[in-house]
Amino acid sequence: MQERKNKTSLVWFRNDLRTIDNVVLSEACKSNNRVIGLYCFDSKYFKLNKYGFKTTEKFRAKFLIETIADLRVQLNNLNIDLLVHQDAPENVIEEIVKNYNVTDIYLQNDWTKDELATENEVKSKIPNVNFYKYYNQLLYHPEDINFEIENLPQVFTVFRKKLEKYVAIREKATNEKLPISNRIANKTVIPMIQNLGFEDFKIHPNAAFPFKGGETEALSRLDDYFFNTKKLGFYKKTRNGLVGIDYSSKFSPWLANGSISARTIYWQVQKFEKEHVKNQSTYWLIFELIWRDYFKYVSLKHGNQIFKLNGILKKDYDWTTNKNLIEKWINGKTKSDFVNANMIELKDTGWMSNRGRQNVASYFAKELHLDWRIGAAYFESLLLDFDVHSNFGNWMYVSGVGNDPRDRKFNVESQAERYDANGKFRRIWLQPNLF
Repeated sequence: MQERKNKTSLVWFRNDLRTIDNVVLSEACKSNNRVIGLYCFDSKYFKLNKYGFKTTEKFRAKFLIETIADLRVQLNNLNIDLLVHQDAPENVIEEIVKNYNVTDIYLQNDWTKDELATENEVKSKIPNVNFYKYYNQLLYHPEDINFEIENLPQVFTVFRKKLEKYVAIREKATNEKLPISNRIANKTVIPMIQNLGFEDFKIHPNAAFPFKGGETEALSRLDDYFFNTKKLGFYKKTRNGLVGIDYSSKFSPWLANGSISARTIYWQVQKFEKEHVKNQSTYWLIFELIWRDYFKYVSLKHGNQIFKLNGILKKDYDWTTNKNLIEKWINGKTKSDFVNANMIELKDTGWMSNRGRQNVASYFAKELHLDWRIGAAYFESLLLDFDVHSNFGNWMYVSGVGNDPRDRKFNVESQAERYDANGKFRRIWLQPNLF
C-alpha cells in the first residue's frame, strides 16, 4: 500500500493498449501526479453470449495476453507500472483508488453500450474522482471534422470527400519518461490463457496472420511491410488476396485493440511516400483507415441502433434463426465451397480476408436469410481483429440495413472464380492433406 499523500493519476487502459501516440497516457503524464496504469481481464468478455458463442474466443484471448505483456514492458520503460487484474473494473478500481490515493482517472472515450455500462458502474462507486476522457481511436478527431456528427453522410464516399482534402490529421501524441520515483510495488500478474478458460494452442501452419499481439510486434510489422519489403507500394493490387501473409497489411488486429494507432500508420505512409513512392496503393491504405473511421462515426451517430435487427436504415426483412443452417455455415458445410473454405480458415486461425468476410456475410444474410446479428456475434467471438464499430457496420452494410444504398448481394461462385481462379485457397482449407 502506498503513502496516501502521493496523489495519483490512473490510466485505465481499454482498447488503447500502446504507449506511442496514446493521448490518454500523454495527458495523464502531464498531470504532475504519480501515474499508474490498469488493465482488467473482465470475465464477462470470456463468457457465452445470448447466441451461444464466447464473446472472446481463444485466438483473441491469446493475442490480448501477448499485448498486455508487451504493454507492461513498454510502460516499464517510461517508469510506469501496469496493474493487471482478472476481474471486472467495477470490482477493482474502487480499491485501487483507496490504496494509491487516485484523484484522477484517464481513459479512452468509448461510446458503445457495454463499455458505457461498465464506466457508469465504476463512476457510481467513486464519486469524488475526476474522469478525463479522450478520443483516442480515430484518424479524424471529432473536434476537427467539418460537420456535426448528427449530419454524418449516409454514404461513405460523401464522408470521405468532405474530409480527406479539407481536414488535417493531428500530429501524434508524445510521452516523456517519468522519474524512477514514479514506480510502485506491483505484484499483479498477467493471466495465462488457461486462466481465461482455454487450452493453449499453436498457430495453424497455414495462418495468414501468424503474428503476436502488442505494440512492439505491430511496429515491427509496419516497418517490414512499408520499409523492408516495400509491399505498401503494391497494396492496392494485392489487397483482395486470400493466401499468405503479405497480400494485405494485416494491421487490423493491432488497430482493433489499440496497440497501434491509425495516426501512426498515417504518418508512416506519409514518410514512405516522401522516401519511396506515392501511388494508388499508398493512398488506398489511408482510404481503408478512413473507412474504419466512418464506421466509428456511424456508431457515434446511431448508438445502439447498430445492434438492432433492422439496423440504421430500420428496414424489415424476413430473417430466420434456423440452427441447422447456422451450424452448416459455421462449420463450412454449405453448398458453396468458397464460403466453406473461408469459414474453416476462420475457425482454425481466427482470421479471414476482407474478400472472404464480405462473401460469407452476404451468403449468411442474403442467401440463407439468417439473422445477421448471429453472424456478427460469431465474427466477434472468433476474429483476432474484432472491432465493434467495423464489425457491426460491415454486417449491416452487407445485410441491407446499413450504409449501402444499393443493397447488393455477392455472387459467391463468380467471386470464387475471380479471386481464387486456380482454387489454391479452397484446396488449403478444404483439402489440407494436399499442403
